[in-house]
Amino acid sequence: MLLAIALALFQSPAPAQQGFPDSTRIALNRVFATWTSTSGPGCAAGVSRNGELVFQNGYGMANLEHDIPITPATIFHVASVSKQFTAMAIMLLAADGKLSLDDDIRKHLPELPDYGHVITIRHLLTHTSGLRDQWDLLIMARGGRFEENRITEADVLEIVPRQKALNFVPGTEYLYSNTGYTLAGTIVRRVSGKSLRAFADERIFRPLGMTSTHFHDDYNMIVKGKAAGYARVTGGWRVSLPNYDTYGATSLFTTVGDLLKWEANHAKPVVGTEPLLRQMATSATLASGDTTGYGLGLGLGRQRGVLVVSHSGGDAGYRTWSGRAPEHGLAVTVLCNASTAIPGLLAEQMLEVLLAGKLAKEPAPARAAISLTALQLAPFAGVYENPRTGAPQFVTLRRDTLVLGRVNGPALLPMTATRFRVANTETELEFRPDGSVVQTFLGSPPRAPVVAKRVAAAAAGKTRAELTQYAGTYQSDELGVTYQLVAGDSSLTIKTRWGVDRNLQPVWGDVFGGAYLVRFTRKGGKIDGFLMSSGRVRGVRFERTSR
Repeated sequence: MLLAIALALFQSPAPAQQGFPDSTRIALNRVFATWTSTSGPGCAAGVSRNGELVFQNGYGMANLEHDIPITPATIFHVASVSKQFTAMAIMLLAADGKLSLDDDIRKHLPELPDYGHVITIRHLLTHTSGLRDQWDLLIMARGGRFEENRITEADVLEIVPRQKALNFVPGTEYLYSNTGYTLAGTIVRRVSGKSLRAFADERIFRPLGMTSTHFHDDYNMIVKGKAAGYARVTGGWRVSLPNYDTYGATSLFTTVGDLLKWEANHAKPVVGTEPLLRQMATSATLASGDTTGYGLGLGLGRQRGVLVVSHSGGDAGYRTWSGRAPEHGLAVTVLCNASTAIPGLLAEQMLEVLLAGKLAKEPAPARAAISLTALQLAPFAGVYENPRTGAPQFVTLRRDTLVLGRVNGPALLPMTATRFRVANTETELEFRPDGSVVQTFLGSPPRAPVVAKRVAAAAAGKTRAELTQYAGTYQSDELGVTYQLVAGDSSLTIKTRWGVDRNLQPVWGDVFGGAYLVRFTRKGGKIDGFLMSSGRVRGVRFERTSR
């Protein structure tokens, strides 16, 4: 009972909120109705208008072991929301004349390989460098035992230089890469002579009065008022905390109030200048002319016609979002300590309340324009290969409906006899007579269509005898790891010394999918190795050392 009373007190309007309409405050609180339990984690949320705090509140518990509720003063690990502060640190050093965004990163990081293409600091900050993502690499290298092993900056700086190839030519694609921001943090330290934590504190946090904010570079350090992170398990929750001392891409600790001070800085700069801040919120442009919808540590999008500049984050049991609708002078921050929370959606619902009457009408869900029979749809079912990643895209016929996926997925709604809208998305697929499919994104920012080629799928799978040819020991210099591949009745299993197995299913030819995309290579007709890819890593080489 006392706890419930205390929680209710924490959720009363703070003095700074006086004058904010009660109806609006009640509607905002209603957004978090499912996060008010005294036996589960929750969120803190805040709103500012024209730089002035007008709403902040806490919901649920910061610590389940000690029955401590979340308040607006609760400190959260905000994951990738950190990136904009690393970008600002780089921008301030550029303004000081100590570096240029167009510097070759090897000027500051000479230990990195020469890939035959210049990678600039700008490429790092816009996720257009082609560098493989550090987390995917470390997970591959540690055989899945990622959560149990402390990760440091040194680990990242050891594995990244081992990579012998890029995902793509710098500047030609956008692919989110945490590696770029960890390296950017290292550049700040080498150029300024101060850690990112010290530099950001001196040049960003203290000038803005962000007194509860720091880059966390020792994950064992005690932080008073910090929310613990939690992951959902059967019957309740378990503690889920980040286990690394890397920063730049992540590891900012802060509060909703401090983040709103930062958001206000973009309208009335205290740190940086208007041109500098405008550059951060301007989309990068690829060599093709396509824009990416991502600036320097900030994403750009639209919510029913309203421009929203924001970033989300997710590490271990933390989920976060902070952004602003600059045309309306509004900023919103949502910080949660539950792995199941979706703060971006909660923020969207808050903006629905705050921008009532100012948003464009919600578009009606796409509907099929014509009806096609299963016989007419059957020729489109199959497997299509993405030309950039090599990843398979399955189109499956389920009774009289095509779905995007191997088993289940969004329905393909026929617009014409060959053109389909992917349900609940802004994507269309058009099947061509040559067996290819053109994927077109209809949303913003516009993107060039992707043409995927149909491949001959392993429809009936492979027998144990056929799978045996792939079994054996494989070693990767790029990861410093050895895998044992074992043949089963219908699949392959990756075994490592860490004891975490990964399953691979035949897709087509020598290509297998599952935990990773694995493409076996041959020399003289015999398997001599494979290339492994994940969502943010392409083509890591493994050599076969024995059968």
